[in-house]
Amino acid sequence: MTREDHHEITTKVQFDLVSDHPVPVDVELRYDTRDPFAVYALFEPEGARAVQWILSRDLLADGLIVRSGDGDVRMWPDPEDAEMVMIEFVTPKGQARFEAFAQDIADFLDTTYEVVLPGAEDNWFDFDHEIQRMIAAG
Repeated sequence: MTREDHHEITTKVQFDLVSDHPVPVDVELRYDTRDPFAVYALFEPEGARAVQWILSRDLLADGLIVRSGDGDVRMWPDPEDAEMVMIEFVTPKGQARFEAFAQDIADFLDTTYEVVLPGAEDNWFDFDHEIQRMIAAG
């Protein structure tokens, strides 16, 4: 496979919004070799507008094992349930914490690694194209 052979991988998983009464939220995880460092997470809560977050693929992998992230997104293994991970999103308007099955995220990541190995993302990212795109956008 080469940089010109673009691949997109998507899967649906469920995250639970952590609250007094957990709320299940469908999340579509998408990986595109044109942006090999990122995973796009489209949150589709029932009865509300969808929200997309762009996550670091490395953060998702690290967060399966240890507390990771120090910006808007943080992830860590659930200390009370080894099968789960916690994912927290922080914005100026507030924060939301979700719980998800670690295996769902690990399976998705494994599928992305079949296309782009960890550490090989630079081989897929076209820096020249991205610089030209930014210059054109002004």
